[in-house]
Amino acid sequence: MSADAPKSTFNRVMLKISGEALMGDQGFGLHPPTVERIAREVQSVHEMGVEICMVIGGGNIFRGLQGSAQGMERTTADYMGMLATVMNALAMQSSLESLGIHTRVISAITMNEVAEPYIRRRAVRHLEKKRVCIFAAGTGNPYFTTDTAATLRANEMSCEAIFKGTKVDGVYNKDPAKFDDAKRYDMVSYDDVLQKRLGVMDASAIALARDNNLPIIVFSLDEPGGFRGILAGEGTYTRVQD
Repeated sequence: MSADAPKSTFNRVMLKISGEALMGDQGFGLHPPTVERIAREVQSVHEMGVEICMVIGGGNIFRGLQGSAQGMERTTADYMGMLATVMNALAMQSSLESLGIHTRVISAITMNEVAEPYIRRRAVRHLEKKRVCIFAAGTGNPYFTTDTAATLRANEMSCEAIFKGTKVDGVYNKDPAKFDDAKRYDMVSYDDVLQKRLGVMDASAIALARDNNLPIIVFSLDEPGGFRGILAGEGTYTRVQD
């Protein structure tokens, strides 16, 4: 831990970000300066002594549901989406390691040349050694999103919370980009998220978090220092928990 780092209220967390978060202002793919900016956010939290897991979506490269909607067989489309998450994970690994942070990409689909296979006890050991673990390829199964993968891995790794990095500073009752009177929740229950279709995560992920009482903290990834600030007990966010 850095000598001047504030004390975190969490010891081990899961950071879930979308693939689109890596696009920057582009309409597709990876924007290296944006990847580096997010890596620096992770670095600032790592310096607090927090053990960090990550799951990154693949929507900036390929989204399985979109492929399926255009006539592609759903299972094939989902596997292609999983491969997109591996590409994003490798990009984030490269950026983190350029900052001196030891990182492991752990894939639910075996591809030994570029990533470790998922073995729970080995992944836990990496975290104990303060390595950042980036879980790629979702759950390894079609029909499950990276939101569900993040919740599954967070439970398996005994994370204390999922941090969902988005473009807005929490969960609103309606889209704040379209409605000036949108109201942000400080706290909202899992059931309200499901019943009001608030779009925090998909229903499977919310139900899995609820069944294991795993808090979901929704915050803005575009706010510089936001991730670190919330872990230090500051900042604006919404906590999803009963």
